This record gives sequence, C-alpha cells and structure tokens, in this order.
Amino acid sequence: MTLTTERRLGAGAAVRTGTQAPYRAVAEEMGEPHVLRTDLAAGDATPLGPAIACFAHLTDLHVTDTQSPARFEFINREWQDPRFRELLPMHRPQETLNTHAIAATVRAINSIQAGTVTGAPLQMAVMTGDAIDNTQRNELTNVLALLRGGAVRPGSGAPGYDGVQRADWRSEIFWKPDGPPEGDVFQSALGFPRHPGLLDAAVQPFQAEGLRVPWVGCRGNHEEVCQGVGIVTPALARAMTGTRKPIALPPAFDADTAVETFVHQPELFMSGPFLEVEADPERRPIEREEFMPEAYFAQDVGEVRYITLDTVCIDGGADGTIDEDQLYWVERKLEEVHSLFRSRDGSRVRTRNQDRYVVVLSHHGYDSLTNPRAERRADRLLALLLRFPNVVLWLNGHIHANRIQARKDTDLGHAFWEVTTSSLVDWPCQARLVEIYRTARGVAIGCTMVDHDADGLAGLHRELAGNAPRSGFDSWRPGSPPDRNAVLLLPSPF
Repeated sequence: MTLTTERRLGAGAAVRTGTQAPYRAVAEEMGEPHVLRTDLAAGDATPLGPAIACFAHLTDLHVTDTQSPARFEFINREWQDPRFRELLPMHRPQETLNTHAIAATVRAINSIQAGTVTGAPLQMAVMTGDAIDNTQRNELTNVLALLRGGAVRPGSGAPGYDGVQRADWRSEIFWKPDGPPEGDVFQSALGFPRHPGLLDAAVQPFQAEGLRVPWVGCRGNHEEVCQGVGIVTPALARAMTGTRKPIALPPAFDADTAVETFVHQPELFMSGPFLEVEADPERRPIEREEFMPEAYFAQDVGEVRYITLDTVCIDGGADGTIDEDQLYWVERKLEEVHSLFRSRDGSRVRTRNQDRYVVVLSHHGYDSLTNPRAERRADRLLALLLRFPNVVLWLNGHIHANRIQARKDTDLGHAFWEVTTSSLVDWPCQARLVEIYRTARGVAIGCTMVDHDADGLAGLHRELAGNAPRSGFDSWRPGSPPDRNAVLLLPSPF
C-alpha cells in the first residue's frame, strides 16, 4: 500500500556504524491517521455528496544529469561556511538514482484506486516545479519520459558512469559505492554501504510507464538557472556541452562574493582545476517554452479553476518573485470565477460570473517569495488571493519539506490553506494525494502522503536520502503530523 494512512516509513535499526553516525535502514511504521485541522473553521469533516476534486501533487523531482560539466559538486566542501549557504547542496549521495525513485512514485500514483477520504477516483496530477536540476535539455527529455511514459536515459556523455562518485575521483567528500571506505567520508564516518556496480546500473536506460492521468506543471528555479541559482550566461551555455569538469574553486577565490559571483558569472567557478569528460550536445540549456509553452495559465477541471503561477526570478537566485503583469492577470482570472468578491478598496463586487473553487499552483510559496534581486510582492499576492473567497488552496514546493499553513484575512473574513509538499529527491521522498469535498457546514481538503513501495534502485535512493547528513530521517523535512495526513476545514466560499 502506498498511502501512509495504512503504513508509513521512518528510520529503522542501524545496519552499519561509522565513526560519526550510524547508517539506518528504512522501517515500516504504523499508518498515520488524518489530523483534523480547525484553524479556519469548525464542524464535521464527513463528506457530503461527490468529491469536488481528487488529484496527486508532486514537486521538486530534480531529474539530474549527474555527469554534467556544469555541476559544481565540489562546493559541498564549503558546507560549514555561511557565505556559501545559498549554493548548497550541490550534490546528494542519492542523486544518481533520482530517475528510478521518480518512476517508482509515478507507479505509486497510478496504483491509487480511490481517495482515502471521499473514495473518488484520481482525476489528475499537478507538478509544482524543479522537475529538473540544472536547466538542461537531456534532463527535460527524461522528466517528460517519466511523466508521459517512454525511454529514460539517466546517463550522458560517455557510456557508463563518469562523475564525482567514481571510485578514483580525487575527493573524499562524495559517497563512492565502488570504492573502499578509506578516502570516502560517507563510508568511513557515516556508515554508508559499499555497493560495487551500482552507478553503472543506475545510468542504464529503462522504460517508464508514465502517469495514467492528465498532468499539469509549472516552472521552478531549477528550470531557469544553473543548479537553481546561477544565470545561464553564454559562456556557461558553451561549457555545459563541453568537456571541462571543474573539481575545485579557482585560486584566490573571494568567498565573500561567492553567491553573487555564482548568480551573475557561474562560469568563473569553472576557471580552476578541472578534469576532462565526454562532451554531450544534449546538455544544452533549455529555452523557457520547451517545458511549459505558457509561463502562467489557468485551467478549469470540473468545478475547479487551477491557476498556475510563474514565480521564478530570471535575475538569478533560488527564491521567488512575481511581477506586476502577472498580479494583474491573476486578478482577472479570479474575477472570472466569482459571483461576489472584494475590490481593491474593500467594497463588495457582484457579477454574473459562475462560481468555481480555485486552487493556486506555484513553485514558491508565500514564505519563499523573498528573492532580493527583484521587488518583493508576496504580501500583495497574499492580499489579492484573500480578497476572493473561492480560493480554497495554494499548493507549492521549493523548501523540500511538508508544511500546511492557514492563511486568513481577519478583516474580510476570507481564508484558505497553503499546502507545501516535500520533494521526491530528499527524505521523505513523498507525493501528496489531495481531495476537495463538501461538508455539512462548508468545504474540506483531505491531504494524504504517498510513498512509493519499490525496492531495488528506488528503495536504495530513499534509504540513502534518509541517511543523508542534515536532510535525512532526523531533519525538519517530514514536518509534523498536522503537516502530513490532515483534513483541512473551511467555511463555504459561496
């Protein structure tokens, strides 16, 4: 069973012990019941009539070309230096297995027969950004195959694996499953396993079944900028398809300007020591319209209008922004599905428009629309959404953690729920099932976390993610029970 109401996964017993930490297995735990959230309304959560919507939420897949010259894994060496914090992590021990974990999650979503609260069939899936890791065409080709079905080719460049986890790579900061514990801090200090042949197996092509329901997606910062932070300059674009793989910071590097240098001239991080790797023209940077032809758009499905935003900052950096044109567009799209709303001056406006429930989709949420390289308009977006009572849900990702927050305007009395779902690349490697339905006194949103049940490469990916330093079992990423399986009550919007 993939739904965590039946069974959830957590840290198991230590199977190996390093000099600094144990390496733990993934263990099955008791299922987690739904927590009733009454922050915004009280009452009975029993469904009344058919479901309004039932869909799956995926986010932050991070399909990664782990052999690309335009990845800067060596920056992980600076993890204790706060001047590099916005650039980290540049590498994860499990990332070569990402495509296998995503394929397993897609299969888990396909196996969902009905919603846990309403019993409704799955209508669709939504993906809220960072589907790829490094704005590369070969990564995009793979994510489209994973979601649509088709051949996935995790490798690039020369046949086999040729990257920083290679046994003879000149660095001790990466997990090298083919190598001995000596010279590998993951094996010696953290108890990670030796696993000969794993990397070559991970980059072999395989066939993905794809989602069996329609899906819609939006862009994240990793679709726009190098490793989610750096502007793709012409010099970097040439280097992405080239042969020079950087392995260390350039001499006399100014760490005080590390982030801004990476944002505006990431190619300078390639001007130090390097190794030669096989070139691959498919590593070229993508154009914006190759993933989503429209940057932001609205789509009506049944009784729901889904409004998909573009919160990516084209001026670099990981966090988000939203521009004036898009705010104006959002306002118009909200007006179209409201018979009653509040105008900018607070007065009530009546229309002849048909009411629909509104779900907003974006990569960044309210708390991460904070990019210092653009005007900050998070408060204006939140105030705009709260003027329109049919907005019931804002779904997003970016922070790689489960979080559910109530958003309310105490003056107008309008409110909605903001639901952030954890990533597939980091522990707990989950998706979320979302059900919207009527109750006797209003509306409810049922949220249920989804685990894939795969063993093999996908299962090992999850185990490695659980043991990854600072991001694993004991991190903040899984959230608390009210951030995971929850039923969120709202008064009736219309």
